[in-house]
Amino acid sequence: MVPHALKETCMATSRRARAAKTDTTAADGTRILKKYPNRRLYDTHASSYITLADVKKMVLEHQPFEVRDAKSGEDLTRSILLQIILEEETAGMPIFSTDMLSHIIRFYGNAMQGMMGAYLEKNLQTFVELQRRFAENSRGLYDPAKLSPELWTQFVNAQTPFMQSLMSAYTEQSRQLFEQMQEQMRKQSASLFSGIPGFSSDKR
Repeated sequence: MVPHALKETCMATSRRARAAKTDTTAADGTRILKKYPNRRLYDTHASSYITLADVKKMVLEHQPFEVRDAKSGEDLTRSILLQIILEEETAGMPIFSTDMLSHIIRFYGNAMQGMMGAYLEKNLQTFVELQRRFAENSRGLYDPAKLSPELWTQFVNAQTPFMQSLMSAYTEQSRQLFEQMQEQMRKQSASLFSGIPGFSSDKR
């Protein structure tokens, strides 16, 4: 028979091994990163500390990952992604203008906050899909290393009908998303003010 103390030791070792495996990679294959109080990030898969630049590389390579607080296990992924965006925005080639950021800030706490988040996300997904289709259409048509200004002009001119088609599709999908958001607003208004005399939710 196996001594009780040895049995307990083996069981504890097995539990630690299972926990380590879970901490390294989630069930769906998501890479687990741990954030420690000293603000350092630890990649449990590679068993080494990494930087925000390494996390950015994971994003660019479409590697699924999740950042967790090393002590509490809290999901900090959004916080880390926001740090990367902040670094990119302050690097000299920002995407967001001051006016755009101001508009976004004003939506926090607004009744439209949830709808605006979904609207922006769907628009971005549509734009990414259009970008993918454009890349597929232009693949093999030119060598970036040999692309001169004259060749680039010729390429763009040749792509004009295709780009017009893409932008037309993007504009139409954006319009549809906006109309869906308006319809949601109408329904919310009807629900909130249906008991007020004289209020009508009919579309004009």
